[in-house]
Amino acid sequence: MKKLLITFAFILLAAAFCLAQDITGDWNGTLNTGAGELRLVLHVSKNPDGSLKSTLDSVDQGANGIPVTSTTLKDSTLNLKVDAVNGAYDGKVSADGKEIVGTWTQGAGLSLTFHRGGVAAKPAPKAAKASDIDGDWLGTLDTGLAKLRLVLHITNTDQGLTATMDSVDQGANGIPVTTMTRNGASLKFEMKGIGGAYDGTVSADLATFKGTWTQLGKSWPLEFKRVKNAAELERKRPQNPARPLPYKELEVTYRNAKADIDLAATLTVPEGKGPFPAVLLMAGSGPHDRDETLMGHKPFLVLADYLTRKGIVVLRADKRGCGKSGGSYAEAVMADFASSTNANWTALPSGSGNV
Repeated sequence: MKKLLITFAFILLAAAFCLAQDITGDWNGTLNTGAGELRLVLHVSKNPDGSLKSTLDSVDQGANGIPVTSTTLKDSTLNLKVDAVNGAYDGKVSADGKEIVGTWTQGAGLSLTFHRGGVAAKPAPKAAKASDIDGDWLGTLDTGLAKLRLVLHITNTDQGLTATMDSVDQGANGIPVTTMTRNGASLKFEMKGIGGAYDGTVSADLATFKGTWTQLGKSWPLEFKRVKNAAELERKRPQNPARPLPYKELEVTYRNAKADIDLAATLTVPEGKGPFPAVLLMAGSGPHDRDETLMGHKPFLVLADYLTRKGIVVLRADKRGCGKSGGSYAEAVMADFASSTNANWTALPSGSGNV
C-alpha cells in the first residue's frame, strides 16, 4: 500500500508539471521602459503540429497583433523572437504555470513578468455631441536636437474627451492619450505609454493651444493649431515619383500554389520594345508591403522608379499576410517566405518578350 501511495503521488506531481508547461492562452505584463509603462498582452496558441505560435499586443501604444516570429518552450524556458520590433524575450515558467519571469531585450534588457490572463477590457466609449475642440491639431516640438511634427486627434465621447497622437516625422501613428481633461480654458493630457504629459491653454478663438510638453524630466514649449486642411498633414517626400510616369505600372496578382494563396504586386515595365533585364525586390525581415513602407518612407517605390527609368523591369510584392496578399505573416516560417520568392520569379513575364 505504501508503494502504491508513493507511486500515485508521483503521478500527481508529474501531471501537475505537465499542466504547468501548457502556456497556451493569454498573458499580461507591464514593461517599465524608464520613460513610461507599457502594458503588453501575449496570446499563445498551438499549430496543428503541436508547435507554439503567438502574437503580442502593446495596449498603451494601440498596437495589436504584432507577429511573434518564433515561440519556443524548452525545459520551462520560454523564448520569443519578435522581428517586427527587433525584440526578444527569455523567461522562466513558474512551477504552477501562473507566471513567466524573464527579460525583454530591445536594444537594452528590461525585466518583464507575464501573468495568466489578459488586460481587463474597458467599456468602449460611445460617440457624443462634438466639443468645441474636437478635430485635428498640428504642433511642432522643437527639442533643440530635432523638430517633430505632432498631430493630436480629439473626439468627445460619453466618457469625456479621448484622443490619439501621431508623431508624423517618426512614422508613429495612433499613440493613445491615456487621460485628457478640460476645465474652462485649461487643457491637460497624459500619455503614459511614452511617459509624456501636456499642460496648455485653449485660446479664446478656439484656434490654438499654447502650453508645455514634459517628457523624461525635460520640458519644452508646444503650441497646437487647428488643422483646417488635411493637406497640411501630408509629409512632402520629393524622392517619391510623381505621376504621370514614363513607364507602364501594372497591378498584378499571382498564385503561390505550394501555400495555396494569392500574392499581390506591382510590375513596372519600361516603354518600348524588349527584351529588358528584370529585377525582383525582396523585402527584409518584418511585415512589409510592396513599397517596404517604413516611418513614412517607401524605399522600394523609389528603387523601382529609378530602375524602371533605366530600362529595367521591376516586380515588388506585398509579403504574405501584408497589404493585399493572402496568407498569414505571423504563422509563416522561412520556408514559406522562400516559396513566395519562387512564386515571385515565376510571375515575371518571361514569356511575353518583355524580359
